[in-house]
Amino acid sequence: MPELPEVETVARGLQRMLPGRTIMGATVHWPRAIAWPEAAAFQKEIVGRRIGGVGRRGKYVVIGLDQGALLIHLKMSGRLHVVPAAEALDRHTHTYFDLDDGRQLRFHDVRKFGRVYLVDDPTQVTAALGPEPLDPAFTLTDFRHRLRQRRGRLKSLLLNQTFLAGLGNVYADESLFAAWLHPLRRADTLTPDEQARLYAAIRGVLARAVEGRGTTLDDGGYLDAQGQRGAFQAELQVYGRRGEPCPQCGTPIERLIVGGRSTHFCPRCQT
Repeated sequence: MPELPEVETVARGLQRMLPGRTIMGATVHWPRAIAWPEAAAFQKEIVGRRIGGVGRRGKYVVIGLDQGALLIHLKMSGRLHVVPAAEALDRHTHTYFDLDDGRQLRFHDVRKFGRVYLVDDPTQVTAALGPEPLDPAFTLTDFRHRLRQRRGRLKSLLLNQTFLAGLGNVYADESLFAAWLHPLRRADTLTPDEQARLYAAIRGVLARAVEGRGTTLDDGGYLDAQGQRGAFQAELQVYGRRGEPCPQCGTPIERLIVGGRSTHFCPRCQT
């Protein structure tokens, strides 16, 4: 699933292409992709909306409109790209938007888990999300305060979008490795030094992944708004590396399941 760095990269790409464009129409081949409003109403109400800026909140692409906002969650396999309207449609493009310059914004989604929202205010969708981990206003003090209210396992906690917005399986594993913390550690057992290490690790890993334009795994599921692969997969330390030597100590990387999610870690470095 695209996580914060991938969604941020997509949003930045769309920001270079969409502002100022007017949506002339929308076509929906998979009505369940439209989470709000009902698909027929969505296709009617979106017509004539002018695009302002494009940003991100958590794992949502947020497209500001002159009236309301368009939010898109890519889920497991969603992609957004802008192409000439004459370009042949892929069979997995279930929703697309006609723009006033002869191009289309297309939402390609092989697994059909992605969702699209047309709302008056983005907080109608994002209100429950936790803080943005890369927000300069999100301080170590804030992080410590949020940790004090939690007792669950660290891996499950980092995947909880009400705790922090945008982290997913890949960057939770990478952050815990960078902080030398075991994914099954309980949040309420961390020392002040460990709390500070985890805070710095989360921000550092995410910042580097954004700089690397995200991670494209072997399944090739993630591509940016220009159809390009990310580059951060070359820097992954533990994720997807079961049985390979730890880059720090050489111990084979192990894998376990936490909350139904595949989790990779070094049994020696992470305690």
